[in-house]
Amino acid sequence: MSPEVALPIIIPLLTGTLTLLAWRSNSVQKILSVIGSIALLIASIWLLASVRETGHVVMYMGGWVAPYGITLVADMLSAIMVVLTGMMAVAIAIFSLSSASASHERFGYYPLMHLLLAGVAGSFLTGDIFNLYVWFEVMLVASFALLILGGERAQMEGAVKYVTLNLLSSAIFLSAIGLLYGLVGTLNMADIALKLSQAENSGLVDVIAVMFMVAFGIKAAAFPLFFWLPASYHTGPVAVSALFAGLLTKVGVYALFRVFTLIFNQSPEFTHQLLLWVAALTMITGVLGAAAQFEFRRILSFHIVSQIGYMILGLALFTPLAIIGGVFYIMHHIIVKTNLFLISGIAHRLLGTYDLKKLGGLYKTRPFLSVMFLVPALSLAGLPPLSGFFAKFIVIRAGVEAEAWVVTGVALLVGLLTLYSMIKIWAEAFWKKLPEETDGSGLQQAMTPSLAALYLPVILLAACTLFIGLNGQPIYLMAEFSAQQLMNPAGYIEAVLGVKP
Repeated sequence: MSPEVALPIIIPLLTGTLTLLAWRSNSVQKILSVIGSIALLIASIWLLASVRETGHVVMYMGGWVAPYGITLVADMLSAIMVVLTGMMAVAIAIFSLSSASASHERFGYYPLMHLLLAGVAGSFLTGDIFNLYVWFEVMLVASFALLILGGERAQMEGAVKYVTLNLLSSAIFLSAIGLLYGLVGTLNMADIALKLSQAENSGLVDVIAVMFMVAFGIKAAAFPLFFWLPASYHTGPVAVSALFAGLLTKVGVYALFRVFTLIFNQSPEFTHQLLLWVAALTMITGVLGAAAQFEFRRILSFHIVSQIGYMILGLALFTPLAIIGGVFYIMHHIIVKTNLFLISGIAHRLLGTYDLKKLGGLYKTRPFLSVMFLVPALSLAGLPPLSGFFAKFIVIRAGVEAEAWVVTGVALLVGLLTLYSMIKIWAEAFWKKLPEETDGSGLQQAMTPSLAALYLPVILLAACTLFIGLNGQPIYLMAEFSAQQLMNPAGYIEAVLGVKP
């Protein structure tokens, strides 16, 4: 038994239950949320340490040995993702102490947040393809409820688009699972990989692979069905937007990495070539959408789309260096993007708007916040010596080595356009004078404990970005370990089934 692989799921479920029982007291819910988030982070670090020592951590639920029961599996990629989930949980829990309104808290903000975290952790740790679908649905229910908290018109419109496309993804995903089960007669991912390699109907395998690609591509907000994300992520409470930006689309990316390295790796000349074009179009459409926006969170939302393209590019190139780059990019992006959304929330707290045309004066009145913005903004654009530079460098170098000249050129161009968007935010929100029509009284408020709770997670996440940029070797080694496991799935199959493929 390896209980550490189940704890990242159990802890947020337990925390969500306790906060629900304490629904009459917002202060108790806040305390429980922070404690539960810290416990999740500690448990995820324990899991990562176990994976580094043993390679894989496996737990058979109910004592039913794979492939007959539900299996939880952690390799380096899933352990990394769970640690990042814990980090973002702590950051959002602290930020929510001051940002979540009393009305949101009374309507289940904290129970829903931890239910969402349980769904995210379950998606990363399940070894069963049908249970991956179940955890996806847990995330969908929790995220939809979080998105409509407040019931404003913009929220409802965004939520309808969000849930419609995600339900389409779920329907395609479930259909693909049914076809896959009919072909191989199992739902355990390691067993599927073992049996699918012997399947004779390669055409049907390719059809199922494309169905999974479409389903997970929608979840990841990849081209062409990405428009639900920039239409919805900017409408909810800012802490919810930050949580979504950091984690939700990465679950779709993780699923793509998992199934297209473990299960559908028989004909990469078809599946991964298709992913290559998806990556290029995702990058360019996302960054062009961001260039046209003048709302803080909408710009950041479109940039989620463009950055997803870099991650998919790492998978599509399907070389050891490219997979390292993809994993490294995921780690960097979760931290940076969450931080940028939190900073947008502080700017809104000070000036009461997300509209760049109505923002201004932050550099003069809040220089520290300005520096905190520059760290993740320049990292997102890929400037040295920040984490984004090394993430982009590894992916682009892998593209050059693979002689994928077109998509590599697109990646370089998108980096320049990303820098343009970050400069636009800087010039409008921080550098220019405060417009006369904007109430600037919020800029005069002192550093109260309430405001400090908003700054603390921003500082911690900026420190992580600087650490990865200035001391990236440990992160690179973890990404390398992860890439070795993904490129050689025999170890995963043997750890789960106990047999060598």
